[in-house]
Amino acid sequence: MSIEERIAQFLSAPAFAVAGASSNRDKYGNKVLRCYLQNGKTAIPVNPREQAIEGIPCVAGVADLPPEVTSLSIITPPAVTEKIVSQAIAHGIRHIWMQPGAESAAAVAACRAAGINVIADGSCLLVVLGYHER
Repeated sequence: MSIEERIAQFLSAPAFAVAGASSNRDKYGNKVLRCYLQNGKTAIPVNPREQAIEGIPCVAGVADLPPEVTSLSIITPPAVTEKIVSQAIAHGIRHIWMQPGAESAAAVAACRAAGINVIADGSCLLVVLGYHER
């Protein structure tokens, strides 16, 4: 499957989660969340230390996501990405996009072994969806 096909599958989800979401508007974890919102998509921030980000209630972890979330963006350091991927596999997430800098060879291998559609080639959601500052 081409990267374009994998991205199209990822983006066809009814709802998205953002692991590494941040209340700091300068951080990519915030920009990715806002990018989904700018594109009219339902997105849920995953952050155990925040109650809400951009007015959207946070969940503490991947296990707390509702079943309609089938695509997960990860914006965390690689060691954290590996833990999140393990949680995502256990929760039944079908699509994972590791933003540039979040990639881990072990996490990518775990996704592939679990049959998850994984995007970890340096593609950036902000570029694909045309993010802009507001």
